[in-house]
Amino acid sequence: MGEIITFQRPDRQTCSGYYAEPADQSNAPGVVVIQEWWGLNDQIKGVANQLVEQGYRVLVPDLYRGKVTLEEAEAAHLMNELDFGDAATQDIRGAIQYLQQNSPKVAVLGFCMGGALTVLAAVHVPEADVAISWYGVPPAEAADTRTISIPFQGHFAQQDSFFPPEQVDDLEARLKEGNVNHELYRYQAQHAFGNENNDSYDPEATKLAWERSLNFLSQHAK
Repeated sequence: MGEIITFQRPDRQTCSGYYAEPADQSNAPGVVVIQEWWGLNDQIKGVANQLVEQGYRVLVPDLYRGKVTLEEAEAAHLMNELDFGDAATQDIRGAIQYLQQNSPKVAVLGFCMGGALTVLAAVHVPEADVAISWYGVPPAEAADTRTISIPFQGHFAQQDSFFPPEQVDDLEARLKEGNVNHELYRYQAQHAFGNENNDSYDPEATKLAWERSLNFLSQHAK
């Protein structure tokens, strides 16, 4: 359905990504999808294609520059090597700016590591119109989430050892403190419950989270 394209970052460097759009809708609303720690793999491309079927133009920036893995240890290494600030303010911002050339609004939607980057983008990227994080939160010192000025939605797992419920509670408290327009949902599921390739995949939680995500996008990104 899609293709690999190259787009420009704000610092004039380039980044590649997976791009797809609905037939004959080159000016449809946009969504920048942010990968999990595995890289730009077929699973995250499938997520992008799902959104295209819902009428969105989608761009998934390749944050690992072509590297993809199936091994947790290597995924952790790749994630730890990633400059999160650069990824959010350059790769992701550049992807948003690319879609904005033809899309009236552009949302950011990320999973796991990408969920944390989505929060960073909501704070640090002024062009973002909507942000949806699935089970990902950055350290509190990395982003003052009280300053988010766009609609924000989060989907979190109650049995999550990567982003534990206490961290989500802290996020919620700061969003409330900042009077951020937000929705937070918690699921009786494990981390990465929305990835059909994981042992922790929970189809019921995934279905509900997708319904809520698409409704939120329909309200705020179209």
